[in-house]
Amino acid sequence: MRLWAAMEAPLTDTAIRPDEDTPQGLALAGSAYILWGLLPLYLKLVSHLPVTEVLTHRVLWALPIAGAVLVASRRTVDLRTALADRRTLLMAGLTALLLSVNWGIYVYAIATDRALDAALGYYVNPLFSMMLGAILLGERLRGSQLIAVGLAALAVLILFLDAARPPWIALGLTGSWGIYAYFKKSLPVGPNQGFFLEVLMLLPIAVIYLGWLTAQGESHFLATGTDTLLLLGCGLVTAVPLLFYANGAKLLRLSTIAILQYIVPTMVFAIAVTLFDEVMGRARMVAFPLIWAALVIYTVPLVRRMRRPPR
Repeated sequence: MRLWAAMEAPLTDTAIRPDEDTPQGLALAGSAYILWGLLPLYLKLVSHLPVTEVLTHRVLWALPIAGAVLVASRRTVDLRTALADRRTLLMAGLTALLLSVNWGIYVYAIATDRALDAALGYYVNPLFSMMLGAILLGERLRGSQLIAVGLAALAVLILFLDAARPPWIALGLTGSWGIYAYFKKSLPVGPNQGFFLEVLMLLPIAVIYLGWLTAQGESHFLATGTDTLLLLGCGLVTAVPLLFYANGAKLLRLSTIAILQYIVPTMVFAIAVTLFDEVMGRARMVAFPLIWAALVIYTVPLVRRMRRPPR
Protein backbone atom coordinates (compact mmCIF):
# COMPACT_ATOMS: atom_id res chain seq x y z
CA MET A 1 0.00 0.00 0.00
CA ARG A 2 2.85 2.40 0.73
CA LEU A 3 4.34 1.80 -2.72
CA TRP A 4 0.98 2.55 -4.32
CA ALA A 5 0.60 5.70 -2.25
CA ALA A 6 3.99 6.83 -3.48
CA MET A 7 2.76 6.46 -7.06
CA GLU A 8 -0.31 8.61 -6.50
CA ALA A 9 1.40 11.99 -6.05
CA PRO A 10 2.59 13.51 -9.35
CA LEU A 11 6.14 14.73 -9.86
CA THR A 12 6.11 18.33 -11.02
CA ASP A 13 8.77 20.89 -11.75
CA THR A 14 8.12 22.43 -8.35
CA ALA A 15 8.42 19.20 -6.39
CA ILE A 16 10.98 19.30 -3.59
CA ARG A 17 13.31 16.34 -3.42
CA PRO A 18 13.64 14.88 0.10
CA ASP A 19 16.70 15.40 2.28
CA GLU A 20 16.97 11.65 2.80
CA ASP A 21 16.12 8.51 0.86
CA THR A 22 12.80 6.81 1.53
CA PRO A 23 12.18 3.03 1.52
CA GLN A 24 9.39 3.50 -1.02
CA GLY A 25 11.69 5.43 -3.34
CA LEU A 26 14.45 2.83 -3.11
CA ALA A 27 11.98 0.01 -3.74
CA LEU A 28 10.38 1.68 -6.76
CA ALA A 29 13.51 3.07 -8.42
CA GLY A 30 15.60 0.00 -7.59
CA SER A 31 12.94 -2.28 -9.08
CA ALA A 32 12.83 -0.13 -12.22
CA TYR A 33 16.60 -0.32 -12.75
CA ILE A 34 16.69 -4.09 -12.18
CA LEU A 35 13.82 -4.63 -14.62
CA TRP A 36 15.59 -2.45 -17.21
CA GLY A 37 18.76 -4.42 -16.63
CA LEU A 38 16.91 -7.67 -17.35
CA LEU A 39 15.11 -6.25 -20.41
CA PRO A 40 17.72 -7.59 -22.92
CA LEU A 41 16.70 -11.14 -21.96
CA TYR A 42 13.13 -10.42 -23.02
CA LEU A 43 14.13 -8.52 -26.14
CA LYS A 44 16.27 -11.50 -27.17
CA LEU A 45 13.10 -13.61 -27.17
CA VAL A 46 11.52 -11.27 -29.76
CA SER A 47 14.72 -10.73 -31.77
CA HIS A 48 13.31 -12.90 -34.59
CA LEU A 49 10.54 -10.32 -35.12
CA PRO A 50 10.97 -7.04 -37.04
CA VAL A 51 12.15 -4.18 -34.84
CA THR A 52 9.33 -1.91 -36.03
CA GLU A 53 6.69 -4.50 -35.12
CA VAL A 54 8.12 -4.95 -31.62
CA LEU A 55 8.20 -1.16 -31.20
CA THR A 56 4.58 -0.93 -32.36
CA HIS A 57 3.41 -3.41 -29.74
CA ARG A 58 5.44 -1.70 -27.02
CA VAL A 59 3.29 1.37 -27.67
CA LEU A 60 -0.04 -0.45 -28.12
CA TRP A 61 0.05 -2.50 -24.94
CA ALA A 62 1.81 0.06 -22.71
CA LEU A 63 -1.12 2.45 -23.19
CA PRO A 64 -3.81 0.45 -21.30
CA ILE A 65 -1.38 -0.21 -18.43
CA ALA A 66 -0.54 3.49 -18.12
CA GLY A 67 -4.25 4.34 -18.39
CA ALA A 68 -5.17 1.87 -15.64
CA VAL A 69 -2.60 3.46 -13.32
CA LEU A 70 -4.09 6.91 -13.98
CA VAL A 71 -7.63 5.72 -13.26
CA ALA A 72 -6.60 3.85 -10.11
CA SER A 73 -4.65 6.86 -8.79
CA ARG A 74 -7.46 9.28 -9.79
CA ARG A 75 -5.23 11.49 -11.94
CA THR A 76 -7.41 11.67 -15.03
CA VAL A 77 -8.37 15.29 -14.32
CA ASP A 78 -4.73 16.34 -14.64
CA LEU A 79 -4.58 14.52 -17.97
CA ARG A 80 -7.63 16.35 -19.33
CA THR A 81 -5.99 19.64 -18.40
CA ALA A 82 -2.82 18.64 -20.25
CA LEU A 83 -4.77 17.59 -23.35
CA ALA A 84 -6.33 21.05 -23.52
CA ASP A 85 -2.96 22.83 -23.51
CA ARG A 86 -1.30 23.19 -26.92
CA ARG A 87 2.21 23.74 -25.54
CA THR A 88 1.98 20.59 -23.42
CA LEU A 89 0.85 18.56 -26.43
CA LEU A 90 3.71 19.84 -28.57
CA MET A 91 6.24 19.07 -25.85
CA ALA A 92 4.74 15.61 -25.32
CA GLY A 93 4.96 14.99 -29.06
CA LEU A 94 8.66 15.82 -28.99
CA THR A 95 9.42 13.63 -25.97
CA ALA A 96 7.33 10.81 -27.48
CA LEU A 97 9.40 10.97 -30.67
CA LEU A 98 12.68 10.85 -28.74
CA LEU A 99 11.41 7.99 -26.57
CA SER A 100 10.39 5.94 -29.61
CA VAL A 101 13.79 6.50 -31.22
CA ASN A 102 15.49 5.30 -28.04
CA TRP A 103 13.26 2.23 -27.84
CA GLY A 104 13.87 1.39 -31.49
CA ILE A 105 17.65 1.65 -31.24
CA TYR A 106 17.69 -0.51 -28.11
CA VAL A 107 15.52 -3.25 -29.63
CA TYR A 108 17.75 -3.21 -32.73
CA ALA A 109 20.93 -3.43 -30.60
CA ILE A 110 19.76 -6.57 -28.80
CA ALA A 111 18.41 -8.17 -31.99
CA THR A 112 21.73 -7.66 -33.83
CA ASP A 113 23.97 -8.91 -30.98
CA ARG A 114 25.27 -5.46 -30.03
CA ALA A 115 24.22 -5.33 -26.40
CA LEU A 116 27.73 -4.16 -25.44
CA ASP A 117 27.19 -1.04 -27.52
CA ALA A 118 23.90 -0.50 -25.67
CA ALA A 119 25.69 -0.83 -22.31
CA LEU A 120 28.30 1.67 -23.46
CA GLY A 121 25.58 4.12 -24.47
CA TYR A 122 23.95 4.07 -21.06
CA TYR A 123 27.30 4.34 -19.29
CA VAL A 124 28.08 7.49 -21.28
CA ASN A 125 24.59 8.97 -20.79
CA PRO A 126 25.14 10.79 -17.43
CA LEU A 127 28.30 12.40 -18.82
CA PHE A 128 26.38 13.47 -21.93
CA SER A 129 23.63 14.97 -19.75
CA MET A 130 26.28 16.92 -17.84
CA MET A 131 27.65 18.23 -21.15
CA LEU A 132 24.13 19.21 -22.25
CA GLY A 133 23.71 21.20 -19.06
CA ALA A 134 26.92 23.07 -19.80
CA ILE A 135 25.96 23.82 -23.41
CA LEU A 136 22.22 24.52 -23.09
CA LEU A 137 21.88 25.73 -19.51
CA GLY A 138 25.21 27.47 -19.07
CA GLU A 139 26.23 25.23 -16.17
CA ARG A 140 29.95 25.44 -15.43
CA LEU A 141 31.92 22.21 -15.44
CA ARG A 142 34.39 21.77 -12.59
CA GLY A 143 37.88 20.37 -13.10
CA SER A 144 36.90 16.78 -12.27
CA GLN A 145 33.87 17.01 -14.55
CA LEU A 146 36.01 18.21 -17.45
CA ILE A 147 38.34 15.25 -16.90
CA ALA A 148 35.37 12.86 -16.88
CA VAL A 149 33.96 14.26 -20.13
CA GLY A 150 37.44 14.16 -21.68
CA LEU A 151 37.91 10.48 -20.78
CA ALA A 152 34.49 9.60 -22.21
CA ALA A 153 35.28 11.48 -25.42
CA LEU A 154 38.61 9.63 -25.67
CA ALA A 155 36.83 6.27 -25.25
CA VAL A 156 34.37 7.08 -28.03
CA LEU A 157 37.22 8.27 -30.27
CA ILE A 158 39.08 4.98 -29.75
CA LEU A 159 35.98 3.04 -30.76
CA PHE A 160 35.55 5.20 -33.86
CA LEU A 161 39.17 4.72 -34.95
CA ASP A 162 39.30 0.97 -34.30
CA ALA A 163 35.93 -0.35 -35.41
CA ALA A 164 34.89 -1.09 -38.97
CA ARG A 165 31.50 0.28 -37.97
CA PRO A 166 31.44 3.28 -35.61
CA PRO A 167 29.49 2.93 -32.32
CA TRP A 168 26.35 4.57 -33.69
CA ILE A 169 24.14 2.49 -31.41
CA ALA A 170 25.92 3.75 -28.28
CA LEU A 171 25.83 7.34 -29.51
CA GLY A 172 22.19 7.04 -30.59
CA LEU A 173 21.07 5.68 -27.22
CA THR A 174 23.09 8.32 -25.36
CA GLY A 175 21.79 11.19 -27.47
CA SER A 176 18.14 10.15 -27.65
CA TRP A 177 17.80 9.44 -23.91
CA GLY A 178 19.85 12.45 -22.82
CA ILE A 179 17.83 14.88 -24.96
CA TYR A 180 14.60 13.13 -23.93
CA ALA A 181 15.43 13.63 -20.25
CA TYR A 182 16.29 17.29 -20.91
CA PHE A 183 12.94 18.09 -22.55
CA LYS A 184 11.02 15.80 -20.19
CA LYS A 185 11.84 18.24 -17.38
CA SER A 186 9.80 20.89 -19.23
CA LEU A 187 6.69 18.70 -19.54
CA PRO A 188 4.29 20.32 -17.01
CA VAL A 189 2.55 17.12 -15.88
CA GLY A 190 3.23 14.35 -13.41
CA PRO A 191 5.17 11.20 -14.35
CA ASN A 192 2.17 8.93 -14.85
CA GLN A 193 0.27 11.50 -16.92
CA GLY A 194 3.39 12.30 -18.92
CA PHE A 195 4.05 8.68 -19.87
CA PHE A 196 0.40 8.11 -20.81
CA LEU A 197 0.45 11.25 -22.93
CA GLU A 198 3.62 10.14 -24.73
CA VAL A 199 2.29 6.70 -25.69
CA LEU A 200 -1.04 8.28 -26.60
CA MET A 201 0.76 10.54 -29.08
CA LEU A 202 2.46 7.49 -30.61
CA LEU A 203 -0.75 5.45 -30.78
CA PRO A 204 -2.04 6.64 -34.21
CA ILE A 205 1.28 5.76 -35.87
CA ALA A 206 1.30 2.36 -34.17
CA VAL A 207 -2.28 1.57 -35.20
CA ILE A 208 -1.71 2.62 -38.84
CA TYR A 209 1.47 0.58 -39.09
CA LEU A 210 -0.14 -2.49 -37.51
CA GLY A 211 -3.06 -2.17 -39.93
CA TRP A 212 -0.63 -2.02 -42.85
CA LEU A 213 1.26 -5.09 -41.59
CA THR A 214 -1.98 -7.01 -41.23
CA ALA A 215 -3.15 -6.02 -44.72
CA GLN A 216 0.18 -7.21 -46.16
CA GLY A 217 -0.08 -10.49 -44.27
CA GLU A 218 3.19 -9.76 -42.45
CA SER A 219 1.88 -9.31 -38.92
CA HIS A 220 3.11 -11.87 -36.38
CA PHE A 221 0.39 -10.99 -33.88
CA LEU A 222 -2.08 -13.91 -33.58
CA ALA A 223 0.12 -15.91 -35.98
CA THR A 224 1.34 -18.21 -33.20
CA GLY A 225 0.52 -18.39 -29.53
CA THR A 226 4.13 -17.77 -28.48
CA ASP A 227 4.64 -14.67 -30.65
CA THR A 228 1.26 -13.28 -29.58
CA LEU A 229 2.09 -13.61 -25.88
CA LEU A 230 5.56 -12.11 -26.41
CA LEU A 231 4.13 -9.10 -28.26
CA LEU A 232 1.48 -8.59 -25.59
CA GLY A 233 4.21 -8.70 -22.95
CA CYS A 234 6.04 -5.85 -24.68
CA GLY A 235 3.60 -3.43 -23.08
CA LEU A 236 4.22 -4.82 -19.62
CA VAL A 237 8.03 -4.70 -19.83
CA THR A 238 7.78 -1.17 -21.25
CA ALA A 239 5.30 0.49 -18.92
CA VAL A 240 6.05 -1.03 -15.52
CA PRO A 241 9.75 0.02 -15.19
CA LEU A 242 9.04 3.54 -16.49
CA LEU A 243 6.18 4.05 -14.04
CA PHE A 244 8.24 2.63 -11.17
CA TYR A 245 11.17 4.91 -11.98
CA ALA A 246 9.11 8.07 -12.52
CA ASN A 247 7.43 7.70 -9.14
CA GLY A 248 10.45 6.43 -7.23
CA ALA A 249 12.86 9.14 -8.38
CA LYS A 250 10.95 11.86 -6.57
CA LEU A 251 11.44 10.02 -3.28
CA LEU A 252 15.23 9.78 -3.53
CA ARG A 253 18.16 12.16 -3.36
CA LEU A 254 19.95 13.01 -6.58
CA SER A 255 23.13 11.41 -5.27
CA THR A 256 21.31 8.10 -4.79
CA ILE A 257 19.85 8.24 -8.30
CA ALA A 258 23.31 9.00 -9.68
CA ILE A 259 24.59 5.72 -8.23
CA LEU A 260 21.53 3.59 -9.00
CA GLN A 261 21.56 4.54 -12.69
CA TYR A 262 24.71 2.44 -13.24
CA ILE A 263 22.79 -0.74 -12.38
CA VAL A 264 21.31 -0.95 -15.90
CA PRO A 265 24.45 -0.76 -18.07
CA THR A 266 26.33 -3.01 -15.63
CA MET A 267 23.64 -5.69 -15.89
CA VAL A 268 23.45 -5.30 -19.68
CA PHE A 269 27.25 -5.56 -19.89
CA ALA A 270 27.28 -8.74 -17.79
CA ILE A 271 24.44 -10.32 -19.81
CA ALA A 272 26.12 -9.45 -23.12
CA VAL A 273 29.43 -11.04 -22.15
CA THR A 274 28.23 -14.08 -20.17
CA LEU A 275 24.92 -15.04 -21.81
CA PHE A 276 25.02 -13.52 -25.30
CA ASP A 277 28.71 -14.40 -25.83
CA GLU A 278 29.53 -11.00 -27.33
CA VAL A 279 33.25 -10.34 -27.86
CA MET A 280 34.88 -7.44 -26.06
CA GLY A 281 37.64 -6.78 -28.58
CA ARG A 282 40.76 -4.66 -28.00
CA ALA A 283 39.08 -1.30 -28.49
CA ARG A 284 36.29 -2.08 -26.03
CA MET A 285 38.83 -3.38 -23.50
CA VAL A 286 40.35 0.10 -23.55
CA ALA A 287 37.14 2.11 -23.95
CA PHE A 288 35.12 0.54 -21.13
CA PRO A 289 37.76 1.09 -18.40
CA LEU A 290 38.06 4.70 -19.58
CA ILE A 291 34.29 5.12 -19.23
CA TRP A 292 34.29 3.47 -15.81
CA ALA A 293 37.09 5.77 -14.64
CA ALA A 294 35.18 8.77 -15.99
CA LEU A 295 32.05 7.71 -14.08
CA VAL A 296 33.99 7.34 -10.83
CA ILE A 297 35.51 10.81 -11.29
CA TYR A 298 32.06 12.19 -12.10
CA THR A 299 30.11 10.44 -9.35
CA VAL A 300 32.32 10.74 -6.25
CA PRO A 301 32.27 14.58 -6.04
CA LEU A 302 28.53 14.56 -6.82
CA VAL A 303 27.79 12.16 -3.97
CA ARG A 304 29.96 14.15 -1.54
CA ARG A 305 28.28 17.39 -2.53
CA MET A 306 24.73 16.04 -2.32
CA ARG A 307 25.31 14.34 1.05
CA ARG A 308 26.94 17.39 2.61
CA PRO A 309 24.62 18.66 5.37
CA PRO A 310 22.94 22.00 4.54
CA ARG A 311 24.16 25.09 6.31
